[in-house]
Amino acid sequence: MRKHEGFSLIELLVVVAIILIIAALAIPNFMRAKLAANESSAVESIRNINTAEVEYQTTYNVGYGTLSALGTNAPGSCTATSTNACLIDDSLTSGTKSGYNFTLTPGTPPASYKSIALPIIPGQSGQRGFCSDQSQVIRYNWAGTCDPQADKALQ
Repeated sequence: MRKHEGFSLIELLVVVAIILIIAALAIPNFMRAKLAANESSAVESIRNINTAEVEYQTTYNVGYGTLSALGTNAPGSCTATSTNACLIDDSLTSGTKSGYNFTLTPGTPPASYKSIALPIIPGQSGQRGFCSDQSQVIRYNWAGTCDPQADKALQ
């Protein structure tokens, strides 16, 4: 009798087919998990901005600040001033974090602001846009935009 060494071509094709089927099932779940993680990070970043704005206004008594005023211009080390308050992390100060773009606009009267987090690529980096203002209520919009005065509040 002949001694078999190795695998036949059919056996290898069956193994490759099984691996491809498992990958086809796992990739969509991975993408949904990544979207959920990005959205969760965006909401937490908006919360951090809200907290930083209150602390900035209380500490410096000059109204609300911009992202650069709340953060630092020198990553790694920071001396807190009214222009670099060291209240938020460097990636959030840059305006981009975890698949979202962040904007922070102080209002015309210094007693207001509007922070917005929008997905960089709607449907791929996130589904919803998030926003907040001086009321500290975080709102969302499925269209990938956000208006703190009109959209639904997170529960």
